Amino acid sequence: MHSSARFLIEFGAIILALGLLGRFAARFQFSPIPLYLLAGLAFGEGGLLPLGTSEEFVAIGAEIGVVLLLLMLGLEYSASDLVSNLKTQYTAGLVDAALNALPGAAMALLLGWGPVAAVVLAGVTWISSSGVIAKVLGDLGRLGNRETPVILSVLVLEDLSMAVYLPIITALLAGTGLAAGSLTLAVALGAAALVLLVAVRYGRHISRFVSSDDPEKLLLVVLGLTLLVAGLAQQLQVSAAVGAFLVGIALSGEAAEGAHNLLSPLRDLFAAVFFVFFGLHTDPASIPPVLLPALALAVVTAGTKIATGYWAARRAGISAKGRWRAGGTLVARGEFSIVIAGLAVTAGIEPSLGPLATAYVLILVIVGPLTARYTEPLATRLTGRRRKPAPTADTAGELESVTEEPHEVGQ
Repeated sequence: MHSSARFLIEFGAIILALGLLGRFAARFQFSPIPLYLLAGLAFGEGGLLPLGTSEEFVAIGAEIGVVLLLLMLGLEYSASDLVSNLKTQYTAGLVDAALNALPGAAMALLLGWGPVAAVVLAGVTWISSSGVIAKVLGDLGRLGNRETPVILSVLVLEDLSMAVYLPIITALLAGTGLAAGSLTLAVALGAAALVLLVAVRYGRHISRFVSSDDPEKLLLVVLGLTLLVAGLAQQLQVSAAVGAFLVGIALSGEAAEGAHNLLSPLRDLFAAVFFVFFGLHTDPASIPPVLLPALALAVVTAGTKIATGYWAARRAGISAKGRWRAGGTLVARGEFSIVIAGLAVTAGIEPSLGPLATAYVLILVIVGPLTARYTEPLATRLTGRRRKPAPTADTAGELESVTEEPHEVGQ
């Protein structure tokens, strides 16, 4: 009875603290992810208030948090959207992967962590935070801007790439051989292709089967189906997250919209628990030794993300200002970088990888909204100083007419 009371006190204190931190972040209009990570550092080993009885429950909650994050991500996209993006924007996806994954892999190799850690850190630096970026676009009133579809296309391709990337690192972390790893990847690709095919052709029938006017029944069916598929996927060494993502893609229409509304609060709760759990497994004393590499990696990959967004927007015919806005918006890393690093931490491949990933995400989840807001005006000011001569009284009107940009919604 005593241990039960202690569990309730500990877990209640965690949830209350997360709620207060979330309100604090909302008041100052920034992502609560860094605060959740800091809370985990405070409650973990070496922190101010180490947990006892509730840590096992937090670990289970963290697994559910990853599953719900990927399910909700899948609900955002229809299968037809994903197929269309693959056909039209795959070049931008390749450029994004090359520019942003390679710095992470290079850093891991320079630190002497080996090839497996290099593949993991490549994923940490590659994937932008869809959640943070979506919130930033809404806060800045840019959802109607011409460059926003380009940003979303890059994010969609990154998210779809997770269906291939996660099985690869799952196999690598498990230490399976080449044959077993290839089989795992083949199963993952086959499952993804099958789900996309079924969703395109029979998505309406699946959604009709799942859909219900009763919110309770809809919640139970969707949540139960997601956890079941995620468990089966993990049993096949494919990754529970990929299974959840594919379930989200398979649902569309009213079923997807209803499930999204019902599951959003649960996603927020368990996602917050996941970030705390990741922080629990990071000793605060282990962060200072990797702070300099994390800062260097943050600076380099902030630049490569800006270059990615600029190139993709230029390819789509967006104006110079929109190109800089697209690049600055893509800088934020967050939930998926932590998901990838969490797999490596659980596998225990490199003790310093978790602290470095924590410091890296803390830096870019704070810097990301700032680059989204200020990259374009700063770039405009700098390029204006370099290229534009000071206008005289005779040419001022002429220069204004030449340099005026077409109006963009939300500019």
